[in-house]
Amino acid sequence: MNHCLLEVEVLEAPQVRYTQDNQTPVAEMAVQFDGLRPDDPPGQLKVVGWGSLAQDLQNRVQVGQRLMVEGRLRMNTVTRQDGVKEKRAEFTLSRLHPIGAGASGPVSGSPMPARASAPAPTRSAAPRSAQAAAPAPAPASGPPAWNASPLVPDLPEGEDEIPF
Repeated sequence: MNHCLLEVEVLEAPQVRYTQDNQTPVAEMAVQFDGLRPDDPPGQLKVVGWGSLAQDLQNRVQVGQRLMVEGRLRMNTVTRQDGVKEKRAEFTLSRLHPIGAGASGPVSGSPMPARASAPAPTRSAAPRSAQAAAPAPAPASGPPAWNASPLVPDLPEGEDEIPF
């Protein structure tokens, strides 16, 4: 499955064009993202949004804005003016998530699921002294811890899962 999520900075304002057959809006913009290591140069990528996402890109995205883009990554072969064929990455947008001040949530055809909230505290019938003596639950200290162990089954020693 091809699914990518990138934090990017918008380099060029989105340009909207329309398809010839059914006049579907298509927006394209250039973005850059940080390299994996501190000494790596930033990477550049073309982001393409179709339909209502194209209109949202045109109306809500500005040069210099930081975004989380979610979608599919593919490689295109392009012939340059000097005749040399070059491969370029293209990102097809499925969701757009603004970052920073004024970020109001994802921009897409399907909204992100809401986070579950903790239940509201209730008062018990215990006397006030018993309530004060009970320790308060610790607040959540950040994102949940994910189990990053590989999905490899535990096999008895000496057994191999490869059948040959």
